[in-house]
Amino acid sequence: MTELLEAAFAKAARLPDHEQDAFARWLMNELESEQRWSRAFETSQGRLSELAREALEDDLADRTEPLDPDRL
Repeated sequence: MTELLEAAFAKAARLPDHEQDAFARWLMNELESEQRWSRAFETSQGRLSELAREALEDDLADRTEPLDPDRL
């Protein structure tokens, strides 16, 4: 465990029990969320690469037009 993480947990350990539980729930939710995002990006890389290739082909074939923020 890094020193910074140890310091963070030491501070959290001094909180009242209900705040420790709230912090623990928040941290666990954040870690689970990061894992879900990581899995989503891992499984989507092939499709994203395909879409990027298609977009580049469209641009090279002049099938695109400049983005006009006023028309969004």
